Amino acid sequence: MESELVLHNGDCHCKKVRWKVQAPTSVIAWKFNYFDCSMRGNTYFIVQHQRFELLGDSVQFITIYTFGTHTAKHTFCKFCGKTSFYTPWLNLDGITVTLICLDLGTFSHFEIQNFDGKNSKNFYNQSGIALQSKIHSTK
Repeated sequence: MESELVLHNGDCHCKKVRWKVQAPTSVIAWKFNYFDCSMRGNTYFIVQHQRFELLGDSVQFITIYTFGTHTAKHTFCKFCGKTSFYTPWLNLDGITVTLICLDLGTFSHFEIQNFDGKNSKNFYNQSGIALQSKIHSTK
């Protein structure tokens, strides 16, 4: 059963890139072993695009980096360099937010699981991570 949805506030290190996300109070966050994510030491969870909103003038402080297939959009703050969110290549309908960039006081629980990014296509299909960016009908 999905926990209650609340607004979580997030930002980069220097707070120039600020955003809010509507997400459950209890989430599963993923620690990726893929080279880019593991180099940055980030742990993420995924939300639907429509539940993510940049605040104020944040967009002017963002730069985007792509590599490989250029499908994922890695966003960085132009000042502090932190990736507080990005568009993942396997979940184009979602936004991946960096757990540590959120006010953790709005969560009742979070669980960190390992994501096998080195075998990402197979693990993606088996893990259920894609469901995190889908709106579930209550009908």
